[in-house]
Amino acid sequence: MKKLLAVLLVSLAATGAKAQFAQGTKYIGASVSNFGVSYNKKSKFSLGVNAEAGYFFADCWMARATVGYNYQKDGANDFNIGAGARYYILQNGLFFGAGVEFKHQKPSHNDLLIPVEVGYTFYLNHYIAIEPAVYYKMSTNDFGDGSTVGLRIGLGYYF
Repeated sequence: MKKLLAVLLVSLAATGAKAQFAQGTKYIGASVSNFGVSYNKKSKFSLGVNAEAGYFFADCWMARATVGYNYQKDGANDFNIGAGARYYILQNGLFFGAGVEFKHQKPSHNDLLIPVEVGYTFYLNHYIAIEPAVYYKMSTNDFGDGSTVGLRIGLGYYF
């Protein structure tokens, strides 16, 4: 009986997840990144906040826009704005993302980044999800010292 109940729950969860990644679904989200565990040769400690909006233009494919702010202990705070896409695997909520970001760091340092990410969507209910991810942002201006590896955790709303 327990096995049957477990199979039923997993199949219901998978069915619910498929509806969230359908064409026409909209997305808004917020996330916190770095937590002081990102790695970049130039920065010591950093903490970032990001806002995202997206639209599923096809099943499993989301176009998205991001805006963010990163606090750094050394005072080199930066703002970023970007666009990209995510691909969701229907069966389990795993996603892969890529895009492009423009970063402005005071006083006058600008950089173009190419972010890639791998994450997972844990649904709390039919609309709200927790989304942890690992990312890599490759700097086109200073590849060795400007590229960053980090973690982020977000809260997303699918409607």
